[in-house]
Amino acid sequence: MTSSEHFDPRDAAVIQNPFPALARLREHEPLHYSEAMAGWVITRYEDVRNSMRDPRYSANRLRPFFAHMDPTRRERLAALEKNLSLWAVFNDPPDHGRVRNLMNKAFTTSALAHMEGRIAEMVESLVDELAAQDGEVDFIRAFAYPLPAMVIAEILGVPREDVAHLKRWSDELASFVLTSRLSPDRYGRADAAIREMHDYFGQMAQRLRRHPDGGIVARMVAAEEKGDFLSEDELVAACVLLLFAGHETTTQLFGNGLYALLRWPEQMQRLRDGLHDRGQVENAVEEILRWDGPGLAGVRVLNEDVDLHGQRVPAGSRIFQFVAAANRDPAVFADPDRFDIARDPNPHLTFGYGIHFCLGAPLARMEARIAWPILLNKLRDIELVETPQFSDSMIVRGLEGLRVRCRPA
Repeated sequence: MTSSEHFDPRDAAVIQNPFPALARLREHEPLHYSEAMAGWVITRYEDVRNSMRDPRYSANRLRPFFAHMDPTRRERLAALEKNLSLWAVFNDPPDHGRVRNLMNKAFTTSALAHMEGRIAEMVESLVDELAAQDGEVDFIRAFAYPLPAMVIAEILGVPREDVAHLKRWSDELASFVLTSRLSPDRYGRADAAIREMHDYFGQMAQRLRRHPDGGIVARMVAAEEKGDFLSEDELVAACVLLLFAGHETTTQLFGNGLYALLRWPEQMQRLRDGLHDRGQVENAVEEILRWDGPGLAGVRVLNEDVDLHGQRVPAGSRIFQFVAAANRDPAVFADPDRFDIARDPNPHLTFGYGIHFCLGAPLARMEARIAWPILLNKLRDIELVETPQFSDSMIVRGLEGLRVRCRPA
């Protein structure tokens, strides 16, 4: 692909299958300026990984976004800007490290360990409901969407009757953060959702300060680092981030994963034959994350000029780190376009690299490790009904739906 050609992730063909276009960029133009994206695209594994740990590539991409907004609209979106600006994923050191360290004290692997049994119960219940439906079913709506929402809601201590509200708020926020087609209507709905979530989690935090219950949010309320605590605004922002990140991308992990297995039936059978082997299941999860995972691209903004592939890229430029391309770089992965659940090692970048490595990665991996054996043991026949459509996000790769026909074992 030459610079005279245009890479547009909003093109219908690219949305459905971005990998051929990304492969051409990776081979012929590893640093490409996309007019459609108003930014630079990097596609090679080494470049993407290096950019994730290079302090010249700033994670604070929201400041210039809101700075260039019409002042009247920006004022109307004050709640949205304030909350998102406190997310650790949109901050650089030292602010990032401070908030991340305090969150780490609460959101630990050991703190999540007690959830294994509950996750298994949720999976069993959802799969039983799915199996009871005669005929076709949308796997996203029936399983991939509700499971992560139920899990993160329980982790955050949200009552079951409130889960529907949280899912709606998270969806409104996703329509702003993840879509490639923004509109004033989406701005407004996202801001309204943030305001409702701020009220909800603010009241929860106040209650837990008086009556701590030992849960994740109570642990964040109490988290201390050298005499420093999360402010109430930071605490609410952390809850919103955990809800959003713990729900949206894990949905895509399950949806994309089943779609991959249905397209590679020999790998589906291989996984079924080895469901008793935890190591094989974990390998399969990693390959799903690599081959067509929920991460399409990350975004950084240069805080100084950078020289890359003989080109000087000026400060202020947006850099799109195409993780989906890096995860299929033949310089790192043998036969990279092949879906191989036995692939090992598998150093994919789906969860990031460096200081911004995904805080929720252990939870997503745990959910997938628990869910796949239960799902595939209870459903022996799963058939694809129609070719699914992918969403138009430039950041997350996920299906709008996945209609399948399944039969209980």
